[in-house]
Amino acid sequence: MSRILCAWSPGWAIANWRRRNPQSERPPEAPFALIETVAAVRRLHAVNTAGQRLGLFAGQKATDAMARAPELVNAEAEPEADARALDALVDWCVRFSPAVAPDGADSLFLDITGVSHLWGGEAEMMADFRQRLLAAGLPFRLAIADTPGAAWALAHYGRDGTIAPPGGQADLLKPLPPAALRLEPEAAAQLDRLGFRQLGQLMEIPRGPLGRRFGAHTLTRLDQALGRWKEALAFRRPPTPFVARLAFFEPISAPEDMARVSADVCARLCAKLETHGRGARRFELGFCRVDGKVLPLSVGLALPGRDAARIAKLFVPKVETVDPGFGIDAVLAWAYEVEPIGGRQADALGSLAPAPEESLAPLVDRLANRLGAERVWRAAPVESHVPERAVARTPALGAPKTAAKPWDPETPRPVRLFRRPEPLEQVMALTPDEPPRQFRWRGRMHQVRRAEGPERIGDEWWRREIGDVSVNQVRDYYRVEDADGARFWLFRAGLYGDPEAPPKWWLHGLFG
Repeated sequence: MSRILCAWSPGWAIANWRRRNPQSERPPEAPFALIETVAAVRRLHAVNTAGQRLGLFAGQKATDAMARAPELVNAEAEPEADARALDALVDWCVRFSPAVAPDGADSLFLDITGVSHLWGGEAEMMADFRQRLLAAGLPFRLAIADTPGAAWALAHYGRDGTIAPPGGQADLLKPLPPAALRLEPEAAAQLDRLGFRQLGQLMEIPRGPLGRRFGAHTLTRLDQALGRWKEALAFRRPPTPFVARLAFFEPISAPEDMARVSADVCARLCAKLETHGRGARRFELGFCRVDGKVLPLSVGLALPGRDAARIAKLFVPKVETVDPGFGIDAVLAWAYEVEPIGGRQADALGSLAPAPEESLAPLVDRLANRLGAERVWRAAPVESHVPERAVARTPALGAPKTAAKPWDPETPRPVRLFRRPEPLEQVMALTPDEPPRQFRWRGRMHQVRRAEGPERIGDEWWRREIGDVSVNQVRDYYRVEDADGARFWLFRAGLYGDPEAPPKWWLHGLFG
């Protein structure tokens, strides 16, 4: 049995206007209304509670409202912005249900069938939902029932927070007014003139006379609320991912057939990506067995791509591990982490020369997908002045998960730093701030021919106790080249002038 949660905000437009205009705060006791132009007539679009107490209502002419309440504060309504806000709320509600449908301009439906147990029950789910909405400044009335019509009626005209027991919404609907059925205005007005004040009165009328007197739409709405007639909801779905599918007339099970269809479905998926000018970093295959099970496989790329042959080649060793059982009757391919990529112009011979970073990408892809994504990594920048802290390991597949700025090209660093700086001996410099003219490292003397620097780097003093901060942690880095053409990155730790802590020279890395 389906279970539907209806959420309705009677002050949706005003709440969103206040969120968009936080500087225009009004006291809650002041009457306030949003006004829009309808057929060249200025009418009230929404009214707050204080305005409703004065007899103002949505749809009323603005001139009549101002005559009735001269103290009324008004602002221009923005229905388009309210609709965008409702769409964003629908997308957010996916955390509670995969099926969410907007209803009108101020309410929505959630199909919570089979998901409420994740919160411990419907009451707990509704409480969490309400708490999050209130925290965002969005007042809502909530109700749960078996049908969208019953949930809508209880949320709009019943007690806030009503949870109708399965199959028991009829008793809760009987005391509600006929307007709770979402009737046509003419039918609702006629029911009111005839003295029908409760839905229970309509339920007692035979269907034939009820339909002839008030129209088939009234019967349909009553049947939808009571669950006699299914009501289709237009659920808002997230954007459809890039997917391709191949179905077979007869199941396949041979390894060579599975490898061939993998290449075929990858080609179809990559053609769709190429049509949209996009590439993907992660691809998945799903082999659908005749027993209903789907066997997934996944590969990743270091750079977004859509080369079907290369992607299918990455799947080949994984396809061999798939147990086809009694046969595979369909195969699906998905593309994730899709990004725009540009095309490359061919040369005079019609060939495409890969970019330097793309020439290495196939090797990285093969290594990461064979050895495991966690065993292949790349260096990513980290916001730190200290060189050994300015780099971190990130997976080679997928986009770098860092928001740090890239390394400054004006202050180059060696491709590989030593795990620990190595001490230098017999360092000679003409003046304290000049680069060394010679140094001994690992028992060999090096004569410096060229040098750049210094680049002074201070220690991150905020990471340690204030008493441990010392000038010995100040480093002056130099990029030097010896007579043989070897290039080094060395530094002097400390400053001259303190006899108790003389400066020391260290080698931190080598340039290629």
